[in-house]
Amino acid sequence: MWVTLSVIGVLVIIVFIFLQQAKFGKTPSGDRLIRVQNSTHYKDGKFQNQSLTPQLTGEKGYVGVMYDFLFGGHKRVKPVDEIPSMKTDLLTLDKSEDILVWFGHSSYFIQIDGKRILVDPVFSGTASPVSFTTKAFKGTDRYGVDDLPNIDYLFISHDHWDHLDYETIIKLKPKVGKIICSLGVGEHFEYWGFDMNKIVEMDWDEDTALDSGFAAYCLPARHFSGRGLSPKQSLWSSFLLQTPTFKIYIGGDSGYDSHFATIGKRFEGIDLAILENGQYGEGWKYIHMMPEQVLKASKDLNAKRLLPVHSSKFALSTHPWDEPLIRITEANKDNEQDLITPMIGETVHLKDSTQTFRQWWIGIE
Repeated sequence: MWVTLSVIGVLVIIVFIFLQQAKFGKTPSGDRLIRVQNSTHYKDGKFQNQSLTPQLTGEKGYVGVMYDFLFGGHKRVKPVDEIPSMKTDLLTLDKSEDILVWFGHSSYFIQIDGKRILVDPVFSGTASPVSFTTKAFKGTDRYGVDDLPNIDYLFISHDHWDHLDYETIIKLKPKVGKIICSLGVGEHFEYWGFDMNKIVEMDWDEDTALDSGFAAYCLPARHFSGRGLSPKQSLWSSFLLQTPTFKIYIGGDSGYDSHFATIGKRFEGIDLAILENGQYGEGWKYIHMMPEQVLKASKDLNAKRLLPVHSSKFALSTHPWDEPLIRITEANKDNEQDLITPMIGETVHLKDSTQTFRQWWIGIE
């Protein structure tokens, strides 16, 4: 018995030490904690979704879901072949060009009306606190921080490892102007040494003026948050970026819900919706959308164009790696939605609705 207790004690100490690493960040404290606790979305010691949202569904439970994820023998979760990509030189871009470049998963660069925006950048090659797990697919790590120009606005939708990457963020520090993030996420940035004057931290339905003609609106999403053993202590959000000539909906991670229709009614004429499409599963159907729901959400938003992201870089689910793109294009075969499907690094011309994209994933194993 004493041997067993000793082993458990050693394991507890190891886990405790591991969790003290800077990359885990910090949960809100001080004035920020007071603001968190005063949020109407914070109840019973944690942030809540607008609708009842169990993280796991079905009869398997957490242990069963994890066992199936690790040992279920699911096929083609990771590609055998290298993912095709392009390399756009972002350092020499003419600032008059209005473009978007996707880096895989939910990371992308936007240049619009003279401003440069970066969303949920993950360039470390992994989406996990343990570097040898959840590694990026071959061919997807074409970009790093050195390939980026100075960034006017860095948007962080929530603090999960596949959206808030410590290694990337630390390297970005000298290049970033303003950081727009969800309530509570600012604690990580403050702990990591960022200037507090650069951090714009918002609760749902709050907004901020950025520069002349630019504004950001923090809006609901249906998901959760957490980097360690204290989940839901920071908020998860979507954002609406208003520029002098364009409206972009930055969806973050979200299951389907009524908030998309509410946002669509509030913000007429959304030019581009960027929505998650990937890493879904029936066992967690309320926190991630199925591809068909992504199309429905875009229609609820009344978006002119749709860019599906959250795929093609990390295996965080059990579906084949290319299934999200196959299913959404099949569901959109009548072209009811103007669907943008660039390969990693390809230049998307934001104001050119005639630009076409090939189905680059076909034929890749």
